[in-house]
Amino acid sequence: MIASVAMIAVALVALYAGGFVFWLLAVIAALFMMAEWSGLHGADAKTKRTAQFALSVPLAIMAPIAAGPHFFVLGLLGAAFFFIAIVKRDAGLAFGAVYVGLPVFALLLIRGQADGLVLTLWTLSLVWATDIGAFFTGRTLGGPKLAPRISPAKTWSGLIGGVILATLVAFALHVGYGLPFRLVIATPFLGLLAQGGDLYESALKRRAGVKDSGNVLPGHGGVLDRLDGVVPVAPIAALLVILPQLLA
Repeated sequence: MIASVAMIAVALVALYAGGFVFWLLAVIAALFMMAEWSGLHGADAKTKRTAQFALSVPLAIMAPIAAGPHFFVLGLLGAAFFFIAIVKRDAGLAFGAVYVGLPVFALLLIRGQADGLVLTLWTLSLVWATDIGAFFTGRTLGGPKLAPRISPAKTWSGLIGGVILATLVAFALHVGYGLPFRLVIATPFLGLLAQGGDLYESALKRRAGVKDSGNVLPGHGGVLDRLDGVVPVAPIAALLVILPQLLA
């Protein structure tokens, strides 16, 4: 629990600082995630470095002193995918560049908005709240398993409790900091998506025959284990945030 609080505190400090600090933390996390993704796909050390190198190009371009989260970065992520797929002849491994890079792009895009601090806090906190609510509700109420073959500990009651807590947190951000109400309405669906990301990574680990994606966080597994819910949520949250601009 102490380690989890410490990790959230580091994320909040970087989020508040924004700019280079937030980008740097995102890049460090992404490179660890790419290595762990490679490990889940049976890659050796050389292949892991190749995958990290390919991903590092779009990550570097997203720096505040470079282009930032410009939309042509999406093309670079696609190029990283094809580079890895062609060089290593492994589309599953190559997909990691998109799986890891797209959430980084999304979070930086959200943070760069005029009210980016609140919007990014909403994006991250809804994932945290879903996880916390699911853990405590599931442990307290128990009940039918959500996906026993993939993640035996998860329950339907935990899923519902997590989504409710995430929605309450979003509503608090609406009342206290002006989070657009349309994002509050979207929160339950994103909470479901966060749990889906958790289950997807659990399926990957089960296929690879491992308990954790890595061991960089003692007692908490790998970075992928901590951010599996953020991966699918961040891109959809970014789309919802910029949708009014796209429709204008």
